[in-house]
Amino acid sequence: MGVTVVPTPSHSLPTTVGQLRAAGHEPRSVKAELRDNLLDALRAGRDPWPGIVGFDRTVLPQLERAIIAGHDVVLLGERGQGKTRLLRTLAGLLDEWTPVIDGAELAEHPLDPISPAARRRAAELGDELPVAWLHRSQRYTEKLATPDTSVGDLIGDVDPTKVAEGRSLGDPETIHFGLVPRAHRGIVAINELPDLAERIQVSLLNVMEERDIQIRGYTLRLPLDVLLVATANPEDYTNRGRIITPLKDRFGAEVRTHYPLEVAGEIDLIRQEAQLVAEVGDHLVEVVARFVRHLRESASVDQRSGVSARFAIAAAETVAAAALRRAALTGEPEAVARPVDLEAVPSVLRGKLEFESGEEGREHEILEHLLRRSVADTARGKLAGLNLRSLAEAVTDGHPVATGERVPASEVLAALPELPVLHEVAARLDIKPDQPAGWIASAVEFALEYLYLSRQLGKDADDEMTVYG
Repeated sequence: MGVTVVPTPSHSLPTTVGQLRAAGHEPRSVKAELRDNLLDALRAGRDPWPGIVGFDRTVLPQLERAIIAGHDVVLLGERGQGKTRLLRTLAGLLDEWTPVIDGAELAEHPLDPISPAARRRAAELGDELPVAWLHRSQRYTEKLATPDTSVGDLIGDVDPTKVAEGRSLGDPETIHFGLVPRAHRGIVAINELPDLAERIQVSLLNVMEERDIQIRGYTLRLPLDVLLVATANPEDYTNRGRIITPLKDRFGAEVRTHYPLEVAGEIDLIRQEAQLVAEVGDHLVEVVARFVRHLRESASVDQRSGVSARFAIAAAETVAAAALRRAALTGEPEAVARPVDLEAVPSVLRGKLEFESGEEGREHEILEHLLRRSVADTARGKLAGLNLRSLAEAVTDGHPVATGERVPASEVLAALPELPVLHEVAARLDIKPDQPAGWIASAVEFALEYLYLSRQLGKDADDEMTVYG
C-alpha cells in the first residue's frame, strides 16, 4: 500500500486553543469556506478548476452557483465525462490548512467541538487543549457506491469493543463512526449514487437535512459540517438503480455534465490526459478526436451507455504504442506516429463500446468506416485549397508508395520524387523541414490517404502493407 505524503505548514501556527483564540481565528463552515475561496479566485482571475476541459461555459458556471449558494450537489452525466475529476478539484477550494483538536476521533474545530469526548477534553484543558493542523488534501473523502455498502460504512455502528469495556449500548461513545462523520468539516463524494441500496440512501437523509446521525435505535446529535456531493449516470438513474425522491430533494443542485462540445475541446483533453509513448502529430490527434465524435453520433453505437472520454485517451495511446512498436520493428531511431498506426485502434478498442443489438458482426466494419470518415474530415480541414494533383499523378505514373508496420519512413519518402506540394502539406500540418523523417512521412501518408478517400485512387491492402498507386 502506498503512503500519502502530506506537506507540513511552512510557517509557525498556533498549537493550543489559547494561542488560536489570541490569533483571532474564527470558525467557518466548510460551505462558507468553499464559497469565500471560490469568490476570491474569481475576483483575482485565477482558475478555480485546474485540469478541467470543455466545461467553461456550461457545467462550471452552474457548479459555481451551487457552491456559492451552499448547496449539496449531484453531477449527472454519462460515463467518462470527468465527473469524478471535477469533484476532486473541489478540495483545491478549501483552506490549505485548518485547525483541529489534536488526537480527536473526528476533525473537530478546537473552538467548536461536537463529540462528547472532545467536549469533555475541551472543558478539562481549557486554553491548553492541543491543536493540530489538517491539510486540505485530507479533507476530501471519496466512496464508490457498491451494493454491499452498509449503513455502518457510511454512518457508523456500535463498537462491540467499547461495549465490552463496560459502556452501555445507549452511550454515544460506544459508536464507531463511519465515513460521513469522519469527513466532518470536509467534502464527502459518493460516486455512482444510484448503486446504493435504497435503505442505505435513507441513512443519508438526516445527515443532509438535520445534520445528525441515527444508529441502531438512538440518535446522536452531531452538528456535522460536510458538503455532500455525488455522481450518477442517467442510465443507472432510471434502470439499475435510482436516487430515492427524499434524497434527491435534499440535494440543492443537480448539474448535468457532457462530453466536449467542440473538436478543439476533445483535442485539449487528449493532450492533457493521454500518456503517449511516441510522438503523435496534431493531425492524428484530431483524427482520434473526430473519430470519437462520430461514434457519439452513430446510430449503430448504443448512446445510452455513452462513448467515454477514456476511449479517446486510450485511442491516442494506442496510436502512439503502434508507432513505437513499428519503430522497433523497422529499426527507426525516432518513434513518430503515421496514419498507418491508426489501423490499430478499431481492433484494440472495440470492446470499450456497446453496439445496438442489430449490429452484431458488423462492429469492426462500422469502426473502420467511421475512422476513414474522421481522416477525411480532418484532412479536408487541414489541406483545404491545396492542389494535390502533382502528388496524385506521381503515385499513378510509376511512383507507388507502400506503407505498413514494417515499412520505415525512409522508404515512404524514397518512393516519391521531389514534389514542392509535399513541403506545403508539411507546412499545413505544422511540420518543420528539419524534423526527423518520420514526421515528413506522416505528412506524406496523410495526404495520400486523403487522396484515396476523396478520389478513390487504387488501393491494394493486406495484413502487412498498403500500396498507394
